[in-house]
Amino acid sequence: MELAEEKLDEHHLDEKEVVDVVVRFAGDSGDGMQLTGANFTQATALYGNDLSTFPDFPAEIRAPVGATFGVSAFQIYFGAEDVTTAGDELDVLVAMNPAALITNIGNLVDGGLIIVDSGAFSAKNLNKAKYATNPLEDGSLGGFRVLSIDISKLVLSAVKSFGLSHKDGLRCKNMWTLGLVMWLFDRDRIPTIENLKRKFASKPDIANANIASLNAGHAYGETAELPAGIHVYRIPKAKVAPGTYRNITGTTALAWGLIAGSELADIDLLFASYPITPASNLLHELVNRKQFRINTFQAEDEIAAVCAAIGASFAGSLGVTSSAGPGIALKSEGIALAVATELPLVIVNTQRGGPSTGLPTKTEQSDLNMALYGRHGDTPMPVIAAATSIDCFDVAIEAVRIATKYMTPVMLLSDGYLANAAEPWQIPDVDSLQAFPVSHHRDPEGFKPSLRNDKTLARVWAKPGTPGTEHRIGGIERSFETGDISYDPDNHQKMTDLRAAKVAGIANDIPLQEVCLGNTSGKLAVVGWGSTFGAIHQAVKRARGEGLDVSHIQVRYLSPLPPNLGELLSNFAAIIVPEMNTGQFVRLIRSEFLIDADGVSKVAGQPFKIGEILAAIHKKLAEMEAVHAGSAA
Repeated sequence: MELAEEKLDEHHLDEKEVVDVVVRFAGDSGDGMQLTGANFTQATALYGNDLSTFPDFPAEIRAPVGATFGVSAFQIYFGAEDVTTAGDELDVLVAMNPAALITNIGNLVDGGLIIVDSGAFSAKNLNKAKYATNPLEDGSLGGFRVLSIDISKLVLSAVKSFGLSHKDGLRCKNMWTLGLVMWLFDRDRIPTIENLKRKFASKPDIANANIASLNAGHAYGETAELPAGIHVYRIPKAKVAPGTYRNITGTTALAWGLIAGSELADIDLLFASYPITPASNLLHELVNRKQFRINTFQAEDEIAAVCAAIGASFAGSLGVTSSAGPGIALKSEGIALAVATELPLVIVNTQRGGPSTGLPTKTEQSDLNMALYGRHGDTPMPVIAAATSIDCFDVAIEAVRIATKYMTPVMLLSDGYLANAAEPWQIPDVDSLQAFPVSHHRDPEGFKPSLRNDKTLARVWAKPGTPGTEHRIGGIERSFETGDISYDPDNHQKMTDLRAAKVAGIANDIPLQEVCLGNTSGKLAVVGWGSTFGAIHQAVKRARGEGLDVSHIQVRYLSPLPPNLGELLSNFAAIIVPEMNTGQFVRLIRSEFLIDADGVSKVAGQPFKIGEILAAIHKKLAEMEAVHAGSAA
């Protein structure tokens, strides 16, 4: 009994309770880091922590083994309080090879934990990662806690009885590592085991080998005499509103929002697209949802995709198309056609690093100017942006509502970070979603395609083939009176003004801009749009915790802007605008409201860190204090 109590006390001493933790799994693109992270995310969600993830992978389909540019990583930030980003500095880094270590070590906190596969630190791999000496032996990792394990050797031992080849056996390394990390954070392995059984139902030996590896990694943590300072982390469960939750990525949320939008509008939807990173998964998700009013079409190119979507809208369905920046550029002529014909169309732009092919698997917000102005002629169009992965659901519904109510194309901006990141989402009560059913024009009496709603300025939407409403529309300018082709200069002026007025009028049909956090007036407002939300929110929260007079404003409606935005911004002595471009939105704010806002730009292919925005807050307030002190002197 005394021995048992002594062991219990020793185990208790090896535990550490913390409020939140950032973990990053990193290895070759073939090491299964995305799968490892996804399984750990599921276990963490089921445990009851709030979380946010950041899958970060290379552009190459399979980069050379051991190359630094081929490192694939998955980061998760989880804790007992609200989590809105994937985290800043890492608490735990799992590095499966030297390349993974050297590319991620700079983000690890002092004293952070490194778990490495020492079996992968061969002279060849060290040379590929540009290490002159082995960091596991030269003392360069002295500022961290290092758990160096020959995972390759241990996993081959764990799967030996299943008769796998050497290569197939090593593919189980990620599960062995996952088992160890699950022990480290007291996660339940059962859901992962069930997933493996389902995934490899037709290959039971592969399933059992992976399960054995998972259990072996967990057992290693339980039984090995680990170095001093290696402890089990205890993270309290988050306090969340009661309800049914699931992890959801921005891509899945967008897909489900489009489905919900079609149901709420009571209209069929055609999703037409051409594959491009990071937008392709939207098609993958929708193609599996044919039980709803969804049809999907993979076109031969981007131009064909947008034209097919426009054709669907002309036929009475809602056309939706999707791409990233390069593909949106190709669609621009078709989008302008939708403006000219005044047909509803939703264009999803999942932004990535540019220009051209740029950084196809990394994130950026550099398509704002293109969304607002990137078409020939005067072609105003509503533009809205999702702020978080779960916000993508609501924004997709809103895009459908605006497009069908105002007979206009709508640009919906997401980005690579939102598309791939996952968050816990409280599944809404379907009955709480407000319907906005579409009413196609069926009355032949006095019909002409130029008839308009006096309030919205939207023209009528008649299905081809409806008796008495046969009509033609096209890209050539149409008469305001009849809808027939017109080259009259006064008519073109009138139609150009009308299309602009229709979009401008949408400002009266969107919510007034509110402050997300803080007061409605004060010293400093941090203004964001899109995926900067999480980092800004946490930075402002920390700044306010320091007693600083800072507020957070996040803009969803980028065109037209909320009608009270200028007045709200004028209530603050200073404005800073963090965005992942060279200052596109801050220039819009300056020109629109004549406000001397400051931009905080980042174009590194990575989302903002909380610390970067907090540093910008401190810098701006310090500058304001210096100016005030100088004036007083």
